[in-house]
Amino acid sequence: MKNKLVVVTGVPGVGGTTLTQKAMDVLKEEGINYKMVNFGTIMFEVAKSENLIEDRDQMRKLDPDTQKRIQKMAGRKISEMTADSPVIVDTHSTVKTPMGYLPGLPKWVLDELNPDIIVIVETTGDEILMRRIGDGSRNRDLESTGNIEEHQFMNRCAAMTYGVLTGATVKIIKNKDKLLEEGVEELLSILK
Repeated sequence: MKNKLVVVTGVPGVGGTTLTQKAMDVLKEEGINYKMVNFGTIMFEVAKSENLIEDRDQMRKLDPDTQKRIQKMAGRKISEMTADSPVIVDTHSTVKTPMGYLPGLPKWVLDELNPDIIVIVETTGDEILMRRIGDGSRNRDLESTGNIEEHQFMNRCAAMTYGVLTGATVKIIKNKDKLLEEGVEELLSILK
C-alpha cells in the first residue's frame, strides 16, 4: 500500500526546509514518521551508483538524455519509499536559469512520483531577500524583490500544472518572519 507522498517546494531562502523539518519533529513526537528526501540528493545517489559522476556539481554537466533518465530513476526510487512510510520530497517547483525557468518536476518525474499533495512555501520578496542577505552559509545570486516574486508566481503556475497532470492538490503556505509556528501548524494540518 502506498503511503502519502508530499512535495514541498519554494524559492531559495523562503525557509521551506526549515518549516518542513520543524513539522516533522512535531509529527515524530506524535509517532508519525515521515521520511524526508531531497530530490537532488537522490538524483546524485543514482548517478553516482552508475559511476557517471563523483560529485554533485558534475550532474548539471551530464547530457540531457542522461539527466532525464537519472531524474526518472530518482522519481521511481522516491515513490518506492512510500511502501514503508509517508514521504516528503524537498525540491524546486521551478529552477531559474539564464535561459528562463525550467520545470523542477517534469512529466517523466511526475509520472514516477505520483504525488498526493504539492506544497508551495511563500512569503514576500522583501522577506526572502533579507533572509538571503543574512545567510552567510550560502552563496546565492542577489535578485530584486520583483524577480523573487516573479519566481514565486512561476512556482504557482508550475505547481498547478503538476496538479492537473497528477490529480494532486496544491497548498500554499506562508512562512512569514516571526510566524514560523503558524506555517508549521498549517503544514501539519495536511500531513496528519
